[in-house]
Amino acid sequence: MPQKTGLGRGLGALIPGSEAALAEQGGVSMVAVDKVLPNPRQPRGSLDPAELEDLTASVREHGVLQPLIVTPSEADGKYVLIAGERRLQAARLAGLTSVPVIIRPASDQQRLELAIIENVQRADLSPLEEAEAYRQLAVDFNLSHEEIAARVGKSRVAVTNTLRLLKLPDSVKNALIERRISEGHARALLALPTAAAQTAALRTILSQELNVRQTEDLVRKLTGEKPAARPKPVPAPEVTELEERLRTSLGTKVSLRAGRKGGTITIHYYSDEELDALLERLLRD
Repeated sequence: MPQKTGLGRGLGALIPGSEAALAEQGGVSMVAVDKVLPNPRQPRGSLDPAELEDLTASVREHGVLQPLIVTPSEADGKYVLIAGERRLQAARLAGLTSVPVIIRPASDQQRLELAIIENVQRADLSPLEEAEAYRQLAVDFNLSHEEIAARVGKSRVAVTNTLRLLKLPDSVKNALIERRISEGHARALLALPTAAAQTAALRTILSQELNVRQTEDLVRKLTGEKPAARPKPVPAPEVTELEERLRTSLGTKVSLRAGRKGGTITIHYYSDEELDALLERLLRD
């Protein structure tokens, strides 16, 4: 029998409703590390070695402060990990023989959903890992994008846009995995019509070290889309007032444009007669 303990505060930030689940299921239990099996639906593909080393040092000194979430396994006396893979690995590396857990029943689908929730809330998943997890929910469990969004606390648009990353060619996916480009770069490349065009644009991004905004401009050029016209700057009130005074004095349109040092005055005329009148007025002794 697992040993009961009094841990478990703050779990509401990890899994919605977990405080209520904790009360219903009798609190946190201590379970032998070797009785916790990996989650076959774990969406995260790898652990950052440096982060795992830091966590291991903390666990070695303070223990596992936040319980893992597990569900009973079909194998007698064992449990399948739902959430807390990094904490479990750190506990093993730190030489702990048992870890605090919350035991809750969960279906195969729920194991995936809860693993996604934990990793998304902790920002532990790469964009492609998150996309693959959503794909499993959509394909394996026939969930719509709206249903996935509701379960993981994201907007439907965010889920759909993340899933679109799976359509990118391997060259772009690898660059994203290796962090040579960001998710913003990858999203911009999705606007190009073919994998060949996306790969060619990727080469330009890497060789010229383009940021996301520059990548978006590149994609617009490649697709023939004209960049949005920049709005004309609104002149300062004092400039507008001075233009009006000159317009009244000279009887014609006058424009002022300030520069870094000084500026220009443009006086408009619309006939030779108007020019003669302006010259007479301006050159008058």
